[in-house]
Amino acid sequence: MMNKQRCEIGVESRAIIIKLRDEGKTLREIGNIVGRTHSTVQTIIKNFAATQSLVSSPRSGRPQLLSAREKRAIVARVTENPKISAPKISADLENNHKKKVSPDTVRNVLRQSGYHGRVARRKPHISPVNRKKRLEFAKMHLNKDMSFWQKVLFSDESKFNIFGSDGRTMVWRKPNQEYNIKNLNPTVKHGGGSVMLWGCMAANGVGNLQFIESTMNRFKYLDILKENLKNSADKLELGADYVFQHDNDPKHTANIVKEWLLHNVPKQLRPPPQSPDLNPIEHLWELLERRIRKHQIKTKSDLKERLEEEWSKITIHDTSNLVKSMHRRLQDVIAAKGYPTKY
Repeated sequence: MMNKQRCEIGVESRAIIIKLRDEGKTLREIGNIVGRTHSTVQTIIKNFAATQSLVSSPRSGRPQLLSAREKRAIVARVTENPKISAPKISADLENNHKKKVSPDTVRNVLRQSGYHGRVARRKPHISPVNRKKRLEFAKMHLNKDMSFWQKVLFSDESKFNIFGSDGRTMVWRKPNQEYNIKNLNPTVKHGGGSVMLWGCMAANGVGNLQFIESTMNRFKYLDILKENLKNSADKLELGADYVFQHDNDPKHTANIVKEWLLHNVPKQLRPPPQSPDLNPIEHLWELLERRIRKHQIKTKSDLKERLEEEWSKITIHDTSNLVKSMHRRLQDVIAAKGYPTKY
């Protein structure tokens, strides 16, 4: 709780302090008599010795509205809850402490302490159980060399909007703190859009892209695998011993899918739940999104056409760099103790 800022010591109290000093009292004795700290007493005596006046010297500028304690309390509020707004803090100061300050004053206090308003990064919320699984996966695969990752066929589904979306949340944070758990904007996968598709990639390029027109269930997913998986692996020259990666979506873990994969793709890599940062194809979707937004898209047909066009332009350089990032991704998961990373 913030205390009221102390009022300036009056001339009469200053005169008493000087009188007690002349009587030979110590600083602490004088402080106990007048109810002030010995350091305050010392300052008053020093100022009197320098000016021979009990009146304070004129001050330049406007007096500060907030005490150091109140400023620290504002910073503490933001440290506890980075998503709290400056108007909210300003209103709380007025309602709870009778201190009327503008939101701009609050913002200035925060900036002086190194905090700046930024858009919260969107990252999945990760449960304690899945944090543990992420750490275990990262430690298990950290020492895999590039020859292993070059044999992995990464896959995923994604949705694309006809018009881009921008759900933004502002947070107060210091530089290089964008991935602190308090500063993230938790998301869930597939949040809106008008075209859904399935795709895959490896270090040496992209596989087939398939639009999903009907309801995406385990039967549809199995059909996609039957139609595309072997063709994509052959196209990318991965050989018969490639490793197929897909996530833990219930459609992917259905018994009919597991059984088919067991007989057709025995080598599989299944990352832990809530781990899009461990699947480089997620960044391929972001690359695809940026490229299609260079075009004017008004209809679903336009969107499909641009998606196919830009997918075909993705190069080995693009996919190779993404796969090469796997070691860094695993390192970052370990460093973040299972929490979301920058990927």
